Amino acid sequence: MKFAAIIEYTQDKEKVTHGRPSHRQYLTKLKDLGQMVLCGPFTDDSGALIVYEAETPEAAEALITGDPFHAHGVFLNWKLRPWNIVMANKSLLPG
Repeated sequence: MKFAAIIEYTQDKEKVTHGRPSHRQYLTKLKDLGQMVLCGPFTDDSGALIVYEAETPEAAEALITGDPFHAHGVFLNWKLRPWNIVMANKSLLPG
């Protein structure tokens, strides 16, 4: 099942910039394991949208709390919701 997370970041831009490499390595690992569907920060860097693949809400929550951004205090809060893909325009998605 897919779970969409809308995540709010700290306003400490140095903390975000410093933690971004390990955060992206973590997301790459999840992608390779089939646990991350898509992700990206909002253009104002206030937070991000991440869609996870997980069996339960608790498993999706564990993916958020396992993220280095969470451990380093970048993730302030999030809303996690079950999500269904109904339609996608693959030509508008990055490869």
